[in-house]
Amino acid sequence: MLQLVRIFDELPEGFGDLVAEASGEGVRNMALLAESWRAGVRFEGDGEALLAAFLAGELAGIGAMTPEPAALEPSRRLRRFYVRPALRRRGVATALASALIHEGFDSVRLLTVNARASDAAASFWEAQGFESDAGGPWTHVMRQP
Repeated sequence: MLQLVRIFDELPEGFGDLVAEASGEGVRNMALLAESWRAGVRFEGDGEALLAAFLAGELAGIGAMTPEPAALEPSRRLRRFYVRPALRRRGVATALASALIHEGFDSVRLLTVNARASDAAASFWEAQGFESDAGGPWTHVMRQP
């Protein structure tokens, strides 16, 4: 059973393992999330969200959304997105992305992502409906129809 939980006060149990697994793959975004969390960033502002995905009670992944300051119109960036390797291909990433996309489109018409980490990241976001775009500090955009 997959459960998405909004994170406010503390990072979920198992987050340290997520950081270690991401770092082992050469992905820095979970370490960056840990650093910003220690500095007091809580994803509670307007247009911000931090979601954790649990699969059968185990932390499977995390995804966040923040305002996109580089865009010329109000927009949101999906970021700090990671799913544990052993729990991939089970719908976790798609569920996280879908929840963040729906929440983002509740208030803006443009979403961005930076998928420079890997070809697999770019393919994933394109499968969610994002299109390649080099018009800003992002790699992909999705516009609300």
